[in-house]
Amino acid sequence: MATETVAKPRTSARVGVQKFGTFLSGMIMPNIGAFIAWGLITALFIEKGWIPVAELGGFGTNAEGEPNGGIVGPMVTYLLPILIAYTGGRMVYDVRGGVVGAIATMGVIAGTDSPMFIGAMIMGPLGAWTMKQIDRLWDGKIRPGFEMLVNNFSAGIWGAVLALGGFYGLSYVVKWFTDRAGEVVEFLVNNGLLPLTSIFIEPAKVLFLNNAINHGVLTPLGIQQSLEQGKSILFLLEANPGPGLGILLAYMFFGRGAARASAPGAAIIHFLGGIHEIYFPYVLMKPILILAAIGGGMTGIATMAVTNSGLVAPAAPGSIIAVLAQTSRDSYVGVILAVVLATAVSFLIAAVILRTSKNKGEDDLSAATSRMEAMKGKKSSVSSALTGESAGGQVRAGAQAGTVLTRPVQNIVFACDAGMGSSAMGASVLRNKIKAAGFPDVKVTNSAIANLNDNYDVVVTHQDLTERAQPRTASAVHYSVDNFMNSPKYDEIVDLVRSSNSEGAASETGVTPDSGTTTEPAAGVQPAAAATTAAPAHGAHAAEPAPAAGGKAIDGQPVEGKGVLLRESVVLNGTATDRDAAIDEAGKLLLDRGAVDVSYVHAMHEREESVSTYMGSFLAIPHGTNDAKEHINHSAVSIIRYPEGIDWGGKQVKFVVGVAGINNEHLHILSSIAKIFTNKAQVAQLEEATTVDEVLELFGKVNA
Repeated sequence: MATETVAKPRTSARVGVQKFGTFLSGMIMPNIGAFIAWGLITALFIEKGWIPVAELGGFGTNAEGEPNGGIVGPMVTYLLPILIAYTGGRMVYDVRGGVVGAIATMGVIAGTDSPMFIGAMIMGPLGAWTMKQIDRLWDGKIRPGFEMLVNNFSAGIWGAVLALGGFYGLSYVVKWFTDRAGEVVEFLVNNGLLPLTSIFIEPAKVLFLNNAINHGVLTPLGIQQSLEQGKSILFLLEANPGPGLGILLAYMFFGRGAARASAPGAAIIHFLGGIHEIYFPYVLMKPILILAAIGGGMTGIATMAVTNSGLVAPAAPGSIIAVLAQTSRDSYVGVILAVVLATAVSFLIAAVILRTSKNKGEDDLSAATSRMEAMKGKKSSVSSALTGESAGGQVRAGAQAGTVLTRPVQNIVFACDAGMGSSAMGASVLRNKIKAAGFPDVKVTNSAIANLNDNYDVVVTHQDLTERAQPRTASAVHYSVDNFMNSPKYDEIVDLVRSSNSEGAASETGVTPDSGTTTEPAAGVQPAAAATTAAPAHGAHAAEPAPAAGGKAIDGQPVEGKGVLLRESVVLNGTATDRDAAIDEAGKLLLDRGAVDVSYVHAMHEREESVSTYMGSFLAIPHGTNDAKEHINHSAVSIIRYPEGIDWGGKQVKFVVGVAGINNEHLHILSSIAKIFTNKAQVAQLEEATTVDEVLELFGKVNA
């Protein structure tokens, strides 16, 4: 059974650094494809590339004697920083924040001749955050009809101000910092000290503190160096798979028990898949093995320094395939040697440690994994898969569970820190389970927590990360697991998918399309209504009491104030001819009742642009975004029928239900809607209804 839990808060300095690194990686990781594209173009077409093309590589002059611009330079100067800035801004303040952040970043790009990756990482989130604060100043105070004018001009004016500030101020600060950091790296290289960085990098990997170092410093500096020299050693300081491979090979030959049995599979995932966290539990079983990782890392860096080798772009993930794909044309020997020698040294040190130790590594990997959780505040689910441990993990509905499912589960996301390792593996496992259950159309994806939005039906996170994911996905049902790969509770999620996609199941499980609020049992709820909202298997509770449809009495008590569904909010013949007009028509009914202000109607459109509210059975339920709840004055539902149907993103819709809910007062209506629209006969009755009373009576019968 799913039980309600609250993840333990983690407020240590280590977790603070982890979160900072996660935010940085959240700006970089979604754009890795662009980095790879730039790296491939650079490796192929620059003057020292495999296929030198002056027009593409940007060297030499054209027939008129003018220097060739190429696409290598513009990509690294403009495209990549602006993508990073837009991504960072969108993480802070959605699309509006991304646009303002990109405008602001253009100022720092134009203010210097250096690639402004660090400037983009600053200006993108800063521009979005300041725009968000400015918007709050006049939120709800703009006269109707002037919202678009004010929003567009405020974004344009503030973006221009930030661009000027970046051009005249921040660009010089960032260039100074980049130059000084470059001098430090140059000093380390010239004095043969660069291998010493492994003393910090390898332990940081096990503690998951490497994102801040890798994406905050090494990647920007590496790109600058690659632009100037055609390659950079910095890209392989952290990504070299050799040290981890050596440790896993040592366990294969000299380990015992589960560690030895699982090491071959771990080595394949680590070396070919690039998921380095797979070897962390093996280090945690014998912490002294960190010396093997450090020794291997130092050897790899020294080898690249001696052979003057490097990559042209970041290798992400740290797979040998990605490493070789980004290797500079003149560096294959050095890079391969760096990986091989790092593996060999790491293997030898680890072998000596295992051979001379009384404990040969017989410890169960689940115990080591638990120690890793305590050290780094994050679960390595891939290692749990290799041990075959379920660890008794519970799938627990988080604080957002306990509402009414009015649509089939179609969108499931696995979330972790970076969104590329353990969550990707977990998503693959559950995707296969759901396909095997006969639901191939259910989308199962993975994401970094920093990139989550409120568009998912189900969110799966490690129990220590749930608290961080919930604010970003308040509408979703949250499942907290102790591992992503082989939790036995995946069967519960499959059952949820099966039941919610079956006729009549929407009233038996526990998700709501808009609010994600926790509902508690309360006195005065009609027994049948409570039954429709309860779903004990998923941690749901009964909805709180609310006015009945049409404002009728509940338990013999007259409804006071404003009901949720009133006669004047039901229209049998809508006049809209398309989706946007239908949203306006449903929103106007809510406006006319004073249930919402005009900003909520805009938010209904915003929500529709991000994810369709089409539910099936000719039904759409447009509602505002999670951030728009402050624009709701009281709960209300509007129902509009379109006998001829309208196009809703390629789907035919005959019934549009506008929803604005607070304090769960609208849940009994949503429960009725769910029951009706999963029953073909009752949908037919709605289509044939000739009076508003017939519609209200139908909802009343469902709740009776």
